[in-house]
Amino acid sequence: MKAALKNESGEFDVEEVQTPAIPHPDWVLVRIKATGICGTDLRHWKKDEPELNHKIMGHELAAEVVDIGSQVTGYKAGDRVVVETLLGDGTCEWCRVQQYNLCPNLYKVRMETVSRAFAEYLIAPAEKLHLLPDHISFEEATVLDTFSVSMHAIQLSGVKINDTVVVIGAGPIGLAQLQLAKLSGARVAIVDKVESSLQIAHELGADLAVNSKTQDAHQQIMNFTNGKGADIVFECAGGPSMPQTLPQAISYVRISGKVVIVGGFDPGDIAIPLPWQHIQMAEIKIITSASYAFWDIHSEMKLCLDLLANGKINTKKMITHTFNLDDINHAFETAQDKESSGAVFVALQV
Repeated sequence: MKAALKNESGEFDVEEVQTPAIPHPDWVLVRIKATGICGTDLRHWKKDEPELNHKIMGHELAAEVVDIGSQVTGYKAGDRVVVETLLGDGTCEWCRVQQYNLCPNLYKVRMETVSRAFAEYLIAPAEKLHLLPDHISFEEATVLDTFSVSMHAIQLSGVKINDTVVVIGAGPIGLAQLQLAKLSGARVAIVDKVESSLQIAHELGADLAVNSKTQDAHQQIMNFTNGKGADIVFECAGGPSMPQTLPQAISYVRISGKVVIVGGFDPGDIAIPLPWQHIQMAEIKIITSASYAFWDIHSEMKLCLDLLANGKINTKKMITHTFNLDDINHAFETAQDKESSGAVFVALQV
């Protein structure tokens, strides 16, 4: 099969590699139709990472079932599916209660199997598949992984009707967070530096979209919240932005409010000065959110799929660019340079 392999320069070489075989009777083989480039992928772009050299990456995908194991029921060749790419070891305490996003071996396991979406074929346990309704395109379905991350954060936040919410970052995660917060009945402001992303946020229902490069974001948020600060702030930028955005989140939230960290940290020890006395005296709650799994008895990805199927969320408007897998390096350049390209969610057709 064709696959994009990460090289020493941190870019990709598209090569022919062995098609994976179904390893267990309850697994399936799928033909990937579309996949997406997310913020986590971009943090690996043009970095020499020996542990990822000659590896297949990617974890946001929609596909068609090609073959099934002997014990698989409910799926057949030709079925259109979205594949959930969080797979733990299945034996730890967290996996046993469907909190596999917290599995200590999560990345080791998923990188060897389900998190290889920059390729033509992929293997996965049948339980990680969700059937796509005919009216949802493969490209639209690739954004469901993004929405699932935001769904998990929404659940942890306890957002309520008429809460005031601030979302920092108008990338795919932030725009998904915006839509889910609006569905929950909140008033939502979103803050970013890229005007094209903020325009899409407006179109997706933001009550206020603030360009922190050209406007006094703190004053805008205080005006939006009648000087009180937001009930909940979602930090959705992450990565190298965190030393700036996390203090901003603290400054936007009200006394006894919540800051939910959704954007990912870079690895290693990171020192970010914060006003800890204020955080303590104001009883500000800092909540960390990691990927997604189940909430109660419900798969968070299936919850998002149902919302998409019923027209409650919009993934199509978030897809700004589409490339072929052969053009993956150009796609990454476009996704990285969003200020000039206007990119939000960049999809690859495989």
